[in-house]
Amino acid sequence: MANNTVTIVGNLTRDPELRYAPSGNGRCNIGVAVSRRYQDRNGEWQEEAGFYDVVAWGDMAENASSSLVKGMRVVVTGRLQYRSWETDQGDKRTKIK
Repeated sequence: MANNTVTIVGNLTRDPELRYAPSGNGRCNIGVAVSRRYQDRNGEWQEEAGFYDVVAWGDMAENASSSLVKGMRVVVTGRLQYRSWETDQGDKRTKIK
């Protein structure tokens, strides 16, 4: 059985956004930026950033919404979910959350 667990350490790119489903279950959307600094083959320092969309549910969503703000350092552990869709113009899109 495959293990689909990841840990992301980075800074929040925006304030958490809390919404509720008709069932009353909370869902919080969070943006996390991860930066990496490394030396290239020529010995020059390079920086790159990755941006991740994170979704928290239930009590975790409510806690994240009330205690996190843009710019805070966070550690997120969870699972990856892959989505793909086609736009109205026929372009294919993919996203990992």
